[in-house]
Amino acid sequence: MNIEKINEHIGSQREVLLAHPLYKAIQTPIHLQTFLEHHVYAVWDFMSLLKALQNSLTCTSLPWKPVGSPVTRYLINEIVLGEETDVDENGAYKSHYEMYLEAMQLCGASISTIEDFVNSLSTVKDVQSVLDKNTLPSGIQEFLKFTFEVIAEGKPHKIAAAFTFGREDLIPDMFTAILKDMQQEYPEIDMTRLVYYFERHIEVDGDTHGPLAYKMVEELCGNDENKWQEVEEVALVSLEKRTQLWDGILRDIKAQTIPVNS
Repeated sequence: MNIEKINEHIGSQREVLLAHPLYKAIQTPIHLQTFLEHHVYAVWDFMSLLKALQNSLTCTSLPWKPVGSPVTRYLINEIVLGEETDVDENGAYKSHYEMYLEAMQLCGASISTIEDFVNSLSTVKDVQSVLDKNTLPSGIQEFLKFTFEVIAEGKPHKIAAAFTFGREDLIPDMFTAILKDMQQEYPEIDMTRLVYYFERHIEVDGDTHGPLAYKMVEELCGNDENKWQEVEEVALVSLEKRTQLWDGILRDIKAQTIPVNS
């Protein structure tokens, strides 16, 4: 098996996401704020997968020792550099997560819930226990539970699968066009940083990080057909969990648009 075959096998599930009715349902600032307050967990989750890979494929403790393949070390460190210290629209260094939080605030979305959640965590084991006690929407909970189950299992090729095939390029260019239209209709909401985030993330994923991530999967799987099969399974479930997340956001948006007396 190879990357091309996996993309063929998961293609229909990927198309479901790219054509999801959620995007066109976002028509008001409140709808957008609802989307952002859910989606931010996927942005944070993505950064967690990134660091799990760096911890697995490089030496992040002392004393330093060479770990694994120099090729995989290069690939993950190159991606980390761009994701953890990218440049915002003003040329300042920020992680994509921090850029997203700033964009949320400009759009009037709340960041208190995600910040409280992240600040309550000290270890990977904390995620499950905090989620069990939390009142987050089920779509978010199931999305995060799956990710951290993969991380806790500690198999780099499976972590790389969740990271590579569940990326933010699942948000189509159509979405940034919707945001630009909303900006014209609601000039009081500043969406410039949000548009920059999505355009930047999709550009970097497509031009640089996507190819690097595919190469990393290839390096980690080699000729091991069992690993390739596990990569495909994780990739498919990652897309399914993202679809469930999108379904949950869509339900919340539709609930907001139902007249009280209907």
